[in-house]
Amino acid sequence: MTPSAAHSSPRSFSLRRSNRTRTFWLGAVFLLLAVLGAASVSIGSRSVDWVDVLGAMRGHIDGIGQAAVAVRIPRTVLAALAGSALGLAGAVMQGVTRNPLADPGILGVNMGASLAVAVGVAWFGMTSAQAYIWTAILGAGCAAVFVYTVGSLGRGGATPLKLALAGTATSMAFWSMMVAVILPRNDIAGGIRSWQIGGVGGATFDQTVPVLPFIAFGAALSFISARKLNSLALGDELAAGLGERVAAARAVAALGAVFLCGAATAVCGPIAFVGLVVPHLCRQLAGVDHRWLLPFSAVAGASLLLAADIVGRVVARPAELEVGIVTAFIGAPFFIWIVRRQRVREL
Repeated sequence: MTPSAAHSSPRSFSLRRSNRTRTFWLGAVFLLLAVLGAASVSIGSRSVDWVDVLGAMRGHIDGIGQAAVAVRIPRTVLAALAGSALGLAGAVMQGVTRNPLADPGILGVNMGASLAVAVGVAWFGMTSAQAYIWTAILGAGCAAVFVYTVGSLGRGGATPLKLALAGTATSMAFWSMMVAVILPRNDIAGGIRSWQIGGVGGATFDQTVPVLPFIAFGAALSFISARKLNSLALGDELAAGLGERVAAARAVAALGAVFLCGAATAVCGPIAFVGLVVPHLCRQLAGVDHRWLLPFSAVAGASLLLAADIVGRVVARPAELEVGIVTAFIGAPFFIWIVRRQRVREL
């Protein structure tokens, strides 16, 4: 077969077409993110016209509209960053565990980070942003190890349903422990309770900038692990036969997810179900190849959290619903549908 004939073979054409389709959908998701970002700075308890939006983006805060936009810009940036981190972490967790029910909230990772932060604030007087982030990452990592260990006990190892049950039970236990920690501390109880709902209201760039290196590090580890996650999807024995160091591959990818979850939780509080919903939707567009699935999940996660934040501002005007409540309304029925309608032994 000549090189030109090989290049134009049906398999090659199908692969090119598939990649073109993925590129098209990735561009569409980026466009959706841009539209939602624009809507986020203009929609709220007070609607703002585009003159004020452009003026605020140039640094002007001459009127009420421009001042409102100036407040919404860091909120929009934080929602996009947190949503991207949680969507990416969910895709990585599902790949590491081969569990379609994996999610930072369902597996107890977010609640582990929350408990660690509550303990740090209540018992050790923690105040700095760096301390918040490192404590949340440590709590997320310990929770992930604990849930995976408990879910691996017994016959069959770490099956999806066992991990989901272990994560749910661990989340409830951590929630109770967090209530016990903050209940005697009336001076911090109000702030902790508001934070543990999960939201991006009141965000500032001073809060957002410290988490950027941690999210960037977690994202880098996750994207580096894309090919390894593809190998792990074939099963541990086959992955090892292909020369993959299974334990090391899982550890690196899981570390990336822990950094992403811990950083997002430290600044926003525990936001559930983004990491569950987003990867499932993205597989319909990108397939199961993690080299495509991870970028899709990052962009779609940012879009979902921005959309949830916009909905939370609109449905309760002039008040607003925290984004964690909105994602729960979206994710809980989706979780029930996955459990009831799909076989969830493995991906």
